[in-house]
Amino acid sequence: MTTRRVPRWAELAPLLRPKPVVLNGSRRRLAGAATVDDLRRVARRRTPRAVFDYTDGGAGSELSMARNRAAFDRVEFRPGVLRDVSAVDTSATILGASSALPLALAPTGFTRMMHHEGELAVARAAAAAGVPYALSTMGTTSATALAAAVPQVRRWFQLYLWRDRDRSRELVRAAEAAGYEALVLTVDTPVAGTRLRDVHNGMTIPPSLTARTFLDGAVRPHWWFNLLTTEPLQFASFSNWEGTVADLANHMFDPSATIADVAWLRETWPGKLIVKGVQQADDAVAAVDAGADAVVVSNHGGRQLDRAPVPLEELPSVVAAVGDRAEVYLDGGIRTGADVVAAIGLGATAVLIGRAYLYGLMAGGEPGVRRVLDLLTAEARQTMQLLGVSSVQDLTPDRVRLR
Repeated sequence: MTTRRVPRWAELAPLLRPKPVVLNGSRRRLAGAATVDDLRRVARRRTPRAVFDYTDGGAGSELSMARNRAAFDRVEFRPGVLRDVSAVDTSATILGASSALPLALAPTGFTRMMHHEGELAVARAAAAAGVPYALSTMGTTSATALAAAVPQVRRWFQLYLWRDRDRSRELVRAAEAAGYEALVLTVDTPVAGTRLRDVHNGMTIPPSLTARTFLDGAVRPHWWFNLLTTEPLQFASFSNWEGTVADLANHMFDPSATIADVAWLRETWPGKLIVKGVQQADDAVAAVDAGADAVVVSNHGGRQLDRAPVPLEELPSVVAAVGDRAEVYLDGGIRTGADVVAAIGLGATAVLIGRAYLYGLMAGGEPGVRRVLDLLTAEARQTMQLLGVSSVQDLTPDRVRLR
């Protein structure tokens, strides 16, 4: 028979440990996020629907985007036990220099739309984490301004080939003068993909204050306040555009670009050259033959051609084709540090993340991006320890497979 008694205060006191009260709402929300998906949910609440969907959505029926993510769900790790993993080194060499993680922050367009500090906030977070950051041609901060504001970050400049080749050449020269170490040529956008969320939301660049967006903004006044009380939202590399993102891409980008343009850039650009948007081994070989130092296996995060090849599934064949001559990166679907580890194990030199850090940016500005990088670092380290691996160099294909 159970005998009951009244507990003494000395027994209760150790159990009563309330969390410290955090008055700053943004800091409280970020601290409560245990995963990137948690930050995505915060971002969705904090950002107007059209802006969130512009970041979160993909092309067509969004099959490519869903398959990118689903591929990581098929990953199976093969751990070794009784290994000394008391100290784990997550650093990697990317383009001849050390990075704290085998990871870079991918170029994203119109980033100040997601948060008023935009690219500068992202670059500062990258610098603090010790990873490279790629600034987009379609960014809202110029290459020169970013270099002046965040000189300590490893800077890459992403380029779309425009119909106006002289303007492309000017952008390349500006990046060179500002000390950018690498040029990232994106090759999977001869025309814009159809992003139905943007169509349904009436998304324009810059966002239009329609009846719908006004009502949406009424419950997100902080976003509109920041937009309206800071510098006008416009592209840094060219005159402002009024219309849809797809119309802009079709107006600016050159659908006649060929592999000869990669060779032209190799002659024009003195630094490292990365070709982003490779989706099969033959194209990777052609890019490296034309002078690329690295290729990114990518379907643009599922934002261009729906039903495109899944990068994680294509990665081994690309590594087999060019891995002895160039570095091979991967993007698309990465949400956790375990995803980073899986991609490296399957042969990637490094990964690029885009949506993941934008969720953090929308959720809380620079601290939000830092939170994403902290989470990925902690998750990668824990995954490596549980795999019995103490360094990134030991992440070999025998540790990872796709079910």
